[in-house]
Amino acid sequence: MLLSLSSRFVGNVYLIQCKGRIILGAEVKALEAALDEGAREFSRLVVELSEVSRLDSIGLGLLVRLAERMRRRGGDLRLAGSPQFLTDLLKLTKVSALLESYATEEEAIQSYLKERPTGAAQKQHGPRVLVVDESADLCVFVRTVLTQHGYDVRSTCSFRDAKTLLQVEGMEYLVVGPSTPRLSAETVMQSLTALAPRAKALQLDPEFKIRDVQEASDALLQLFASDGVGG
Repeated sequence: MLLSLSSRFVGNVYLIQCKGRIILGAEVKALEAALDEGAREFSRLVVELSEVSRLDSIGLGLLVRLAERMRRRGGDLRLAGSPQFLTDLLKLTKVSALLESYATEEEAIQSYLKERPTGAAQKQHGPRVLVVDESADLCVFVRTVLTQHGYDVRSTCSFRDAKTLLQVEGMEYLVVGPSTPRLSAETVMQSLTALAPRAKALQLDPEFKIRDVQEASDALLQLFASDGVGG
């Protein structure tokens, strides 16, 4: 199989980066499996294609089919970074009318973030929180606990993606985990608070990751309670 895939979440957007060929066979099956996995939790998908060298009719059909399926569920699938040959192909086949495409992944992500929430998302009125840590599992844990206590939570494992989120969405709280990619937690905290000076910055201590579930949950909620916010 000559297709490599990597994925990450940016707030409530799931991004898959593709490198290689998207063609009939193992490649298409791998991409479909990755998108299906993302769609279990996220309704907003982005497929980044800047390093794709070939896309056949089956691969293109897959993207259209999954985009249509996501829209029926109230979500979408959008493309980012399409190389010139793919941009020309989308126009030639008129598929560009069926798949929204953006020059960069940041633009694709922001296109979702700028949309007004609908349905259940519109009912979420709790304080808005951004969680940043290199551990996806820690981000999911913090997001789950805070959401259950009425907070409106976005999370990401990437400092760059955190900046993208802050450029579009106003945050009342910034939660920085004990391990952040390539930068110290203090550096991340300073950089993010510069982008969101009105947000209250909270930092998880280095012991947070090794605590048991109840202890970690209590410590997290206590961190917010000590800052004057009830759960």
